Amino acid sequence: MIKTMNIGDTRSYTRTITEEDVQKFAEVTKDFNPAHFDEAYTQTTIFKKPIVHGMLVGALFSKIFGLEYPGEGTIYIAQSLKFLRPVYPNTELIVRVTVKEILAEKNRVIFTTEIFDQAQHCLLTGEATLMPKKETTHG
Repeated sequence: MIKTMNIGDTRSYTRTITEEDVQKFAEVTKDFNPAHFDEAYTQTTIFKKPIVHGMLVGALFSKIFGLEYPGEGTIYIAQSLKFLRPVYPNTELIVRVTVKEILAEKNRVIFTTEIFDQAQHCLLTGEATLMPKKETTHG
């Protein structure tokens, strides 16, 4: 609940997106762009090998927001994403969210959202606006 949150609070976890994850995401979204699957095609691009779908990477914040912080009952209001570097399958990622602003009167919290590789290169950055579950009063 918003009363227990503070600016600067951070949560993170590590995750590796596998080639199987990329395949499953493509099946759900129907995005079979050769940039994600075709080795020969990607040799002609700046990436030189298949990359993970950007929106799959951006979806990794949902685990924290929906289950950990703020947690169950949280509503995702908005998310901006800026893709800074490609993400390749089988790269260990660090997914991190940090409370940037608390709008208690509107029951909204703005987070900085970032994903890093193990060398601490920022691969993706953005902001999320969330509506934490409201405190329930019993009585």
